[in-house]
Amino acid sequence: MRKYRVGIIGFAHMHVNYLAAEFAAHPQAELICCADTVPQRPELREGPHTRAWNLRHAVEKLGVRNTYDDYRKMLAEQRPDIVISCAENSAHAQVTEACAAAGAHVCFEKPMAGTLQDALRMVRAARAAGTTLVINWPLAWDGACRKAKQLIDAGAIGRILQLKWRAGHTGPLGPGAKHAGVPDTAAPLSTNELAATWWHHDSAGGGAFLDYCCYGCMLARWYLDQPAISAVGMRCNLSSQWSDSDDNGAMIVRFPQAYGIFEASWTQLDPGVPYGPILYGTTGTLVVEAREGRRVVRIERGGGRSEIHEPDPPRPGRDQVAVEMIHHLQTDEPLPPMIEMTFNLDVMAILDAGFRATNSGRMELVDNAAWRMG
Repeated sequence: MRKYRVGIIGFAHMHVNYLAAEFAAHPQAELICCADTVPQRPELREGPHTRAWNLRHAVEKLGVRNTYDDYRKMLAEQRPDIVISCAENSAHAQVTEACAAAGAHVCFEKPMAGTLQDALRMVRAARAAGTTLVINWPLAWDGACRKAKQLIDAGAIGRILQLKWRAGHTGPLGPGAKHAGVPDTAAPLSTNELAATWWHHDSAGGGAFLDYCCYGCMLARWYLDQPAISAVGMRCNLSSQWSDSDDNGAMIVRFPQAYGIFEASWTQLDPGVPYGPILYGTTGTLVVEAREGRRVVRIERGGGRSEIHEPDPPRPGRDQVAVEMIHHLQTDEPLPPMIEMTFNLDVMAILDAGFRATNSGRMELVDNAAWRMG
């Protein structure tokens, strides 16, 4: 069977560690090369899950052989079939365009981009080159979230009126941050060191709002199966005055027959309540939550009537993005909606409207027709 040569571009997002490990474990994939994007501001220290640490992890732990300073040179010399990219959000469009020009398929970690304009550039480049563009969402592989979709589509809680999503922690590189199963044994980064990372630069696409409100946009578009109409939003810096990006944010989105509330925080010690998603319907309330070490779906009917639904097992061998992407490239079977690029344009349209609203202070319309580019 065909072997796919896989390169990595961008080590800004620590999710590169698990994405690269998934492709490295695939029997038809071989990690051959890597390069970082050039940060707007150099990082001051290599702490766990900083971009320098992530790159070293790929070389030392995953065995990537060829390291480049310039990803364009890497593409020209190595000619990878697939590129994994965990670049900062502001660099997604330029990386996609470079990969498309080199004939490489590309897989990004969520969100699709920092703006809808950049997302449109990405789709145009992939369509023109005939390459595949995949946006990975960790929740795409969550059995409880998929079970919730099945129950919603079957009418388990009637017509959906509201969807709520909240996510948070103490920051991607904050105290106690853990990613990819790698323990943090180093001293935490100082505020000056944190401020130098892209996560805390608005111009790089940093901030809690883009990091976490994007999940609410994706889940609402998937569960409601309706185009959004408008959004209002707020971003604020409550406890990170050394940073020029937000550490908290929220948005409210209007759909034709429902609305969504999405919250994001980088100052949260404990959620206190289930992250969700939580959906309120005409005949019940559906909650995705952790229970006894596993994720389940709970439905409340009122009057003390409650149901617990176990997640369905994943399709054999189809429980992560590396497998789905390579399967799609081999068979041309459709990708799951959550990771497919035109679905993600709709998601970006919602997120972009909310982000614009945080700057304008007004309700902003969602540009759902943007992907119809003729």
